[in-house]
Amino acid sequence: MQEGGAAPVESKGEQRTGPGSSGEQRIGLLNGFAAYGMWGLVPLFWPFLEPAGAGEILAHRMVWSLGFVLIALVVTRRWAWALPLLRRPRKLGLIAVAAAVITVNWGVYIWAVNSGHVVEASLGYFINPLVTIAMGVLLLKERLRPAQWAAVGTGFAAVLVLAFGYGQPPWISLCLAFSFATYGLVKKKLNLGGLESLAAETAIQFLPALGYLLWLSARGDSTFGAEGAGHAALLAATGIVTALPLVCFGAAAIRVPLSTLGLLQYLAPVLQFLLGILYFHEEMPPERWAGFALVWAALSLLTWDALRTARRSRTVLRNAEIAAASATAEAARTPGAAATEAELGRQ
Repeated sequence: MQEGGAAPVESKGEQRTGPGSSGEQRIGLLNGFAAYGMWGLVPLFWPFLEPAGAGEILAHRMVWSLGFVLIALVVTRRWAWALPLLRRPRKLGLIAVAAAVITVNWGVYIWAVNSGHVVEASLGYFINPLVTIAMGVLLLKERLRPAQWAAVGTGFAAVLVLAFGYGQPPWISLCLAFSFATYGLVKKKLNLGGLESLAAETAIQFLPALGYLLWLSARGDSTFGAEGAGHAALLAATGIVTALPLVCFGAAAIRVPLSTLGLLQYLAPVLQFLLGILYFHEEMPPERWAGFALVWAALSLLTWDALRTARRSRTVLRNAEIAAASATAEAARTPGAAATEAELGRQ
């Protein structure tokens, strides 16, 4: 659903992380690397779609994504969610919100890549976890640990430094980060699987997108068909580019721990950042390096805190299980001891 960064975990199954699941976890890791790797390398794809503009590419992405997802749902026979969803207006409203914010996210990202702002786009997905935490505090009244407060403060300082470096706030990064954080918040409330959610969202996007493409064609401004069969095939491939990483992500989400996914999520913006510098040759003056360094410091602090908290939680859970097992064993032993004492008394 995204071009990188933190993806909301949408699995409805349990994490298969118990004993004997090493094969499953290996498959999950491979799918996780594949998903975030594809999201990280997707900036290489959008320039191939020129001379189509960002609006036309976005509309094709919506139309062809729905077609690809419908085929996937037919193959997997996953239709049971559709009718119950249609009877729940509140969920339909949330899907409409999700479709709107992901439309903004996709459109800004495509425009950014094809306009030479790959590095700034990667920054959006670097700061996305920090924005998500900040929204949790402001909207959900969540309480932060000291390390999380420090990370958010460092991230805010990074934005100020980057604003100085760019001569203005990094609007592309902020738009991508806030739109995807909002999308993640809505998806959390929806609790739909990846394919199901994408199908519902692209179903809402489909008619406006198709209408826009027909309007472009009527004006003679459409590049679909006008630039040859190869160009048309690439535009149609936007559906695969959108849905295939999501399928891999869904396979990873049910097989590996959330802490592992949390670390894998940084693979995509790292790849995008490297592409921006090494392949697209975008400039990185010292003040931008300083801003990115602050962002990376904030993310390192956030990751360290998350891993430490997860380790403590596992220790508490393990101790509770040991205490429960000991209590059960004591309870099982006590009646036998009482019977022995009674027998000795009769003697």
